[in-house]
Amino acid sequence: MNERKRWIGLIFFVLVCLAAGGLGALATTPEIDGWYQTLTKPSWNPPAWVFGPVWTTLYILMAIAAWLVWKPAGYQAVALPLNLFSLQLLLNFAWSWIFFRFHQLGWAFADIALLWLAIIATTAAFFRHSRLAGWLMTPYLAWVSFAAILNFVIWRLNSG
Repeated sequence: MNERKRWIGLIFFVLVCLAAGGLGALATTPEIDGWYQTLTKPSWNPPAWVFGPVWTTLYILMAIAAWLVWKPAGYQAVALPLNLFSLQLLLNFAWSWIFFRFHQLGWAFADIALLWLAIIATTAAFFRHSRLAGWLMTPYLAWVSFAAILNFVIWRLNSG
């Protein structure tokens, strides 16, 4: 694979990840100052302004990780890890819509639990192809672990 194609691949992965985040933001942003403010949240819930920079950073790290797995040999050689990556990205996108747009806190928790498992599978597969790619996925796993606990607590605090 030539150098130009490798860099185009990086741009592709960054755009795909940021697009997933942007599409999720379409569901999230309108609800922050309205419905989300009405929810009972734990005292350790981060302020709303934290989520944008954290997610942007995580999407870029995820994109670089996917690119590192893809670039040595292309898609065919790493189809399974990249398919797992696509699955977790789809679950990530879906969570925003389930939680924020449809206000389904329990279903959002089910989605984030599946997302967590998909991230673990993706990270493990990435480690087999690139240690750096695996490590680049670990902040995402840590954040989604926190987000899953937060989702669960918000669901429990507001169901009943």
